[in-house]
Amino acid sequence: MARTVGIGNQDFESIRESEYFYIDKTHFIREWWESGDSVTLITRPRRFGKTLNISMLEKFFSVKYAGRSDLFEGLSIWKKEKYRLLQGTYPVLSLSFADVKETSFEQARKKMCRIIRELYYQFRFLTESGVMTDSEKRDFLQISVNMEDNEAAFTLKALSGYLSRYYGKKVLILLDEYDTPMQEAYVNGYWQEMVRFTRNLFNSTFKTNPYLERAIMTGITRVSKESIFSDLNNLKVVTTTSGKYEDCFGFTEEEVFAALGEFGLSDRKQQVKDWYDGFSFGKKKDIYNPWSIINFLDEKRVGAYWANTSANSLVGKLIREGSIDVKETFQALLGGETLNVEIDEQIIYEQLLSKKNAVWSLLLASGYLKVVNTDFVERTGRTYYELALTNKEVYVMFENMIRDWFSGNDDYNDFIKAMLMDDLKAMNLYMNRVAAEMFSSFDSGTKPSGKEPERFYHGFVLGLMADLTDKYIITSNRESGFGRYDVMLEPRRKQGDHAVIIEFKVQTEDEKELSDTVKDALRQIDEKGYQANLIAKGFPEECIRKYGFAFCGKKVLIGR
Repeated sequence: MARTVGIGNQDFESIRESEYFYIDKTHFIREWWESGDSVTLITRPRRFGKTLNISMLEKFFSVKYAGRSDLFEGLSIWKKEKYRLLQGTYPVLSLSFADVKETSFEQARKKMCRIIRELYYQFRFLTESGVMTDSEKRDFLQISVNMEDNEAAFTLKALSGYLSRYYGKKVLILLDEYDTPMQEAYVNGYWQEMVRFTRNLFNSTFKTNPYLERAIMTGITRVSKESIFSDLNNLKVVTTTSGKYEDCFGFTEEEVFAALGEFGLSDRKQQVKDWYDGFSFGKKKDIYNPWSIINFLDEKRVGAYWANTSANSLVGKLIREGSIDVKETFQALLGGETLNVEIDEQIIYEQLLSKKNAVWSLLLASGYLKVVNTDFVERTGRTYYELALTNKEVYVMFENMIRDWFSGNDDYNDFIKAMLMDDLKAMNLYMNRVAAEMFSSFDSGTKPSGKEPERFYHGFVLGLMADLTDKYIITSNRESGFGRYDVMLEPRRKQGDHAVIIEFKVQTEDEKELSDTVKDALRQIDEKGYQANLIAKGFPEECIRKYGFAFCGKKVLIGR
């Protein structure tokens, strides 16, 4: 009989006691312990078992769980006596910043201080243990959400000292989702304040802490060393491209197929693979999204279970507000193409919208892109990655995300409907209404009245076309004839549908009316022969629609 699937349960003790569905990852305990690394940072996409593994480590090492052999009997870690003897022998500080999602620095700082205060409450017995001085007792009892930054910075170091004195052993520190406050700080505009606060806390806790035996931090991204890890020269970083702990997070194909067999779903292997496979850690391929797999086992149907979170909000912000190059590349990825790029796994948040390739580094770290191939250039020491959308679930998630950008208006796709019907009046009505009502929220800093406004409109229209990727091959800024067109829609089937070419033009001082600008855009399509590639593929000239897209500020005129 198949085990019960406990959706959303991330507590190792509860899962084991209730005999819920669980795939044995306790070999992670052995691999981490034998590594000997002082401070380890492990980055994995969201919902890939980071929190459950941190819970597992706490239950294995913490003195609070001494004698709880029942939690580990029958699992791989329990096969060796040396680890049976190690269970329950260390004081452990375990905390998570996963819930620090406030919109202001002051509230975020208070939330982090509250988490630390609650951790202190777990060890109130120390004040009566005889290992603390009267001054230390007063400091202990004065930990609060309103403590000063310099006080907060030393709290975890101080608590480590008290526990080390009491148990006669150094402390293990487990910090889950360390980077959630950093992502929220970037999204909500208090990055610098959070950097200063976090850097001081991490330096005191992980660098100058003489009571620290070992520590693990988990997160989605590797925040740049210059931001918050500048003083941590004892940090071992394990990213998604690293060889360590390859199969410790996420489910391998063997594990997934065994689970499908347990639940009588072996006939669904290919469907599950198409939807949830595609992740790779180090050289280990065919890693599946565990959150989606357990939901599939519970629901018995495929779906986009990777629900929207703040991580998705950040990714959406970067694509929505990114340059036209980002939008064009993302459109190509949605169309099934790949991207060849050099990746810097250190995420420099301040440069996400300005540094070339930074957004793709974040998408790879977050699990939205997968590595298809790598190419190491020995002469330069650089590695180039061929990237693609990870799987069908990711495709559906992005398709829904883009649709949601325009869902403030119930008829958000009226422009596409009108374009497919060649209804110029409806196209103009829609685009002028949206330009007047919504463009300020989509603006990435290049104003529609700025230096290159056509790039802004260009990106906006590409976003509108996301729903068409199943019917059209959508390309942008590609060579054809004697120039580079702005947008082209090539029907995937050669009969019945019209191809479309769009050229964007901003009104110049020489053009008295927007209609003159439309004519200039259409003239450019014909003179440059942008339709050449389509004609070469067998599309008759009469089946190619050409649209000139003219604008001045938020005034738009479309003609053909």
